[in-house]
Amino acid sequence: MNIGKVEVNGRLILAPMAGVTDKAFRQICREHGAALTVTEMVSAKALCFKDKKTPRLLGLSENEHPASVQIFGSEPESMAEGAIIAKEISGCDIIDINMGCPAPKIVNNGDGSALMKDIKLAEKIICAVKKAVNCTVTVKFRKGWDEKSINCIEFAKMCEQSGADMIAIHGRTRAQQYSGHADWDAIKNVKQAVKIPVAANGDVFTPKDAVKIINYTGADFVMIGRGALGDPWLFSRSNALIETGILPDEPTLCKRLDTAVRQIELALEDKGEHIAMLEARKHVNWYLKGSSGLKEFKKRVCAFNKIDELYKLCEEIKAQM
Repeated sequence: MNIGKVEVNGRLILAPMAGVTDKAFRQICREHGAALTVTEMVSAKALCFKDKKTPRLLGLSENEHPASVQIFGSEPESMAEGAIIAKEISGCDIIDINMGCPAPKIVNNGDGSALMKDIKLAEKIICAVKKAVNCTVTVKFRKGWDEKSINCIEFAKMCEQSGADMIAIHGRTRAQQYSGHADWDAIKNVKQAVKIPVAANGDVFTPKDAVKIINYTGADFVMIGRGALGDPWLFSRSNALIETGILPDEPTLCKRLDTAVRQIELALEDKGEHIAMLEARKHVNWYLKGSSGLKEFKKRVCAFNKIDELYKLCEEIKAQM
């Protein structure tokens, strides 16, 4: 299946998640069947102002192509310049424009989902980015700002007319943040309103959810976010269910531990031990979710400072199994 000029070998996409979808996690998800991965969102202004820390977010793994880099901002000029810089630094195949982030610090600056309230400005941004980079451009947005201003169909049509090669829609409003339920009817209506590919996003936590959202909405792709936290097998198991109708068993705790270790080792290579172990506190606990009898181990995870502490904890858990 193609997104613009880019061939994507599969229907499952790892959603961009700030503070989560770093290079290490994206590599793990790719190895487990994600057909496309998207970086954490990157500030276009920070790129334009040559911020020293921002380029680190754009590093890609060797196995990550086709790869997508997500940028955010609300000024057409800086978004266009930021897109050029992001592509030059990363060598990405796709530039994704964030018009869906609901975080207060983002929307208070007029970025993210705030752009759904200014469709003319959103149009100018997409056109500017599309003109600036010679690559595929996609847009991620939400159902609307709140229940009184549902405009996802109008917004989707605008994206298509402005040159977007694919759109991803999260079936919640900005006001909902991540509460309540995603409106799959809104996604279905968007899919019927445009001809470009559509990625459905929201409430996909199991392989059965992935199959259901495809069948219900008719979407071309499924974008998986929170469901993949500590569970990259959601991609491989969903792929199997989509392609064969057979649902593989869930991974054993031993396999989950080994994969958690591999992810943190990759992060350590990329970021150094201090940062990698701070971030390991949340990632490792995500890998342990759903496993009983590990309460004390989970407490220890929250105090990680050294990779050796992770190795020791895994050995102890395996010995207890």
